[in-house]
Amino acid sequence: MLGTIDGVILGVVLFVGGHFVLSSRPVRDPLAAAIGEQRFLGLYSLLMLATLAWTITAYGAAPAIPVWEPGPATRWVPNILMPVAVVLLVAGITTRSPTAVGGVAVAREPNAVKGVLTITRHPFLWGVGLWGLGHLATNGDLAAIVLFGGVTVLAFAGMPALDAKMQRRMGAAWGPVALTTSILPFRAVAERRVKLDLAGIGWWRLLLGLAVWAALYGAHPFYAGVWPHPGL
Repeated sequence: MLGTIDGVILGVVLFVGGHFVLSSRPVRDPLAAAIGEQRFLGLYSLLMLATLAWTITAYGAAPAIPVWEPGPATRWVPNILMPVAVVLLVAGITTRSPTAVGGVAVAREPNAVKGVLTITRHPFLWGVGLWGLGHLATNGDLAAIVLFGGVTVLAFAGMPALDAKMQRRMGAAWGPVALTTSILPFRAVAERRVKLDLAGIGWWRLLLGLAVWAALYGAHPFYAGVWPHPGL
């Protein structure tokens, strides 16, 4: 199926759908009970890596089928969103979070909500979602719409789904986390449920995020085949 749109669709359905199906209570709980939590997490990770590898390979081999023609102005969208997205990704990866693997233990810590979590409890997923939206805005071919659309759905639909899963697993420990954080960035701060923790975010995360974005930006012609700056 490589070299066809069907290959991309299959990969996205398995990758995106696999996250939701394997994380759902009717599937996850019996499997984890049968083979053990660690083995389940290992199997889950292996399957997701395999479907991601297939999706990326299928996308690279897919034919270009135009659906709509992005205008010059749309090329500014990823250039505006991507620095924010990469900073959120870096901050999310480098901050211990109740919504990450091992989050049950983190949620029980006295200072579980800190740093970027005072902005949103899902910084990593927001980074992925903004990446998807930015690339949807500037790619009008069918394969790109399927890929970036699927990733965007996974990121934004994954936030409430992850919340529901963590609430089931943590029980009462989830209450303080939900009370002092929000899905929507800065909502908990605006409602005075938490104080913005700039010191916890740290300048190093901001600078590292911008450095990673600059590296990805500069190397974009080599791994994506196009220069991301409008007009070039």
